[in-house]
Amino acid sequence: MTSVNTCEAVNGSSFTNNTVRKSSINQLYTYFYLFIFIPGLLCNTLALWVLCRFVSKKTKAIIFMINLTVADLAHVLSLSLRIHYYLKQDWPFGDVLCMLCFYLKYLNMYASIAFLVCISVQRCAFLLRPFQARHWKSRYDVCISGVVWLVVGLACSPFILMRSSSSSANRSCFKDLPMRKLGMISAVSMMVAAELSGFLGPLIIIGFCTYLITKSLRQRNQKQQSTSSTRKALRMVRVCTGVFLFCFVPYHINFLLYLMVTQNIIMNCAVKQAVQLFHPISLCIASLNCCLNPLIYYFLTTEFKLQLSQHSSSVLRGRLMSTESTSSCRE
Repeated sequence: MTSVNTCEAVNGSSFTNNTVRKSSINQLYTYFYLFIFIPGLLCNTLALWVLCRFVSKKTKAIIFMINLTVADLAHVLSLSLRIHYYLKQDWPFGDVLCMLCFYLKYLNMYASIAFLVCISVQRCAFLLRPFQARHWKSRYDVCISGVVWLVVGLACSPFILMRSSSSSANRSCFKDLPMRKLGMISAVSMMVAAELSGFLGPLIIIGFCTYLITKSLRQRNQKQQSTSSTRKALRMVRVCTGVFLFCFVPYHINFLLYLMVTQNIIMNCAVKQAVQLFHPISLCIASLNCCLNPLIYYFLTTEFKLQLSQHSSSVLRGRLMSTESTSSCRE
């Protein structure tokens, strides 16, 4: 008896269970994406507008924040098509757009991880070596961002190469696309590369930056030389660490097991069911980063908060003046 038959024997009615599970997952994706679509769209649009138009100081990781916002907006805009698919269970937009939306989810995830690392490293480096920060040019951040997009874009291509296109009769997309069967060496290589470069490596770097800034803050406290810039840098890196841990740790822990399940490396039925059940939940948690990242800009970037408050005040003053002029004309 194969493992599939064994699982069916354990589950009882396999068809009924799979139908119920598929319906539950579709509802989870639909409601969750509806929940984050409007806040993600509004927050990231506002953040991108403020960062590009009003923030003239291009140091303090502003360029990286702009790129992080672009990554989040690309993913948020694709959510409308995902919501349509999970509501209608039909994809009339073609294979190219399906693969593009599928690709954008992983591009957003790993671009977010990369730019969170860039923000943490830059704030740490500028704090520990303030004289070098004075000579740093914004074009350096632009070049680094270009390299990040190129590397992450190429690294995320296996996610779509592993999926097969749906037939014309069965217009399916996203999680319903069939998974290609990989060889053992290819599967293990992909797991190791994704976990090391996309998870463990960034986690170690962000953790090390947090340690260095914390150590610097303690030394300055002992010498009574603590400054607000040190505390702000520490808050920035800690929030980046918090967003990273909350959004991406559950997915990457489950991703390793999920890939082993899809490639029939894990054969235990109970483990397979648990991994498959948690996979959509971990993807939803990872998508929350598009709503959490704007909190970094507002609460931890003085320029962003200042310019946003100034713009809000000017808008309010303009409305009050127009109201007063209208009243005087009526009199």
